[in-house]
Amino acid sequence: MILTRIEIFNNVKNGNISIFPFDEIMLNPNSYDYHIDCKLLELVDLPVDPKKQSSYHEINLTDDGYVLSPNKTYLANTYEEIGSDVFVPSLIGKTSLGRLGLFLQITADLGNLGAKHRWTLELKAVQPIRIYPLMRIGQVTFWDTSGNADMKYNGKYDKFSVAKSSEIYREFSTGGKET
Repeated sequence: MILTRIEIFNNVKNGNISIFPFDEIMLNPNSYDYHIDCKLLELVDLPVDPKKQSSYHEINLTDDGYVLSPNKTYLANTYEEIGSDVFVPSLIGKTSLGRLGLFLQITADLGNLGAKHRWTLELKAVQPIRIYPLMRIGQVTFWDTSGNADMKYNGKYDKFSVAKSSEIYREFSTGGKET
């Protein structure tokens, strides 16, 4: 079950949801808008090989913005630290930017219980589109769980506060197990 605006607000106030900084104006009927931070990572290795660590070029966003190019993959992070030990966050793009050709969270929109940090965002532009530092770029929803929530996330992407590149190459050296 997805939480509504008032439930998100109440759970932030009682500490079951962590959003920092929190601004009530960012609440929607069943989500909370979040901002992009001030840096991007542009994937530069082509072709991409999951068995190898990828290389990225760092881009600092300025007030003039930055134009994302089609056929490139960019990583950024949320400005806000977001998470919960009680509810599962799901980070998705904003409809208004999707209508301009920006894909956000290409495949990895589902967070895990216990993860509280600035989330890595996956950006892909269908056509050139300018983005700006601290612009509203997406929204997070919170989902109630069913069953015993006895396990909290403690994986390879836990507790990063900057955009984190893929670690899939490590799975090839460990027989598919997370390191």
